[in-house]
Amino acid sequence: MKIQKSQLANMNIIYKFFSFDYFLDHTERMGYEGIEILPHCPHFYIDDLTLSDMKAIKQKIKDHHLKVVCYTPDQCSYPHNIAYNSEVSRQRTLRNLEKQLEVAALLECDQMLSTSGYGYFDEPRDDAWARMVDSLGVLSRKAEKEGVTIVLEPIRTDETNLVTDLPTLKKALSDVGSPFVKGMLDTSPMWYAGESIAQYAKELGKDLYHIHLIDGKPAGHLAWGDGIFPLDEYIRDIEEAGYDRYITIELTSGQYYLDPNPPMEQCMRALSKYF
Repeated sequence: MKIQKSQLANMNIIYKFFSFDYFLDHTERMGYEGIEILPHCPHFYIDDLTLSDMKAIKQKIKDHHLKVVCYTPDQCSYPHNIAYNSEVSRQRTLRNLEKQLEVAALLECDQMLSTSGYGYFDEPRDDAWARMVDSLGVLSRKAEKEGVTIVLEPIRTDETNLVTDLPTLKKALSDVGSPFVKGMLDTSPMWYAGESIAQYAKELGKDLYHIHLIDGKPAGHLAWGDGIFPLDEYIRDIEEAGYDRYITIELTSGQYYLDPNPPMEQCMRALSKYF
């Protein structure tokens, strides 16, 4: 099954020096049909927004013929971390993410991205793992209530000591045991772990719920053509797996901040030959 342009999404993370309107205008112009929202300042910081503000933003998105395909609040840097050693901090994180699930539902987005958080690297890893599993269990019950699925993303070993590869992702999904917590992949940590999209598709099956498809050198979340990752192989693996959910182009490199449209156009050109 060939990938479709309708599966592709732009992400506002590299548009932080531009207005949200600018992001929407140019995302629509470039032909993307989906967006993944990072709800940070200045675009969509929920503590600064009223319900009316959020509804107005939701209407703007619809007016640009775009769909929010994933909602991605930060959970792996201060002050939010679902595996915090401090119970006060962990509970504060959970309250925030439960509210974020409500916002995802308001935006008619059916999935919210989570990472595992991290434990202190000088404490027993099992302790942090237990806190992560408990937190995801709490959030899964809220997700079920809101009609949103949590997609759990492995990240690199310099970012966490918990979910960093396919085996730890599978264990986390098994330990949580909720149909409202699924798996996803990002091609950057996947490359660092020496894994492939074919492995994720084979071992997760329908529990592979979301993909971040980006290039790298291998570091960096780069536009396609700026790194060394094998795009032909990745697309082949996606198509052979019959994957029909969303694919976000998550560019994070600071080299794109001052002019984010060219790298996003570069990615669309690189991918368009596969449609």
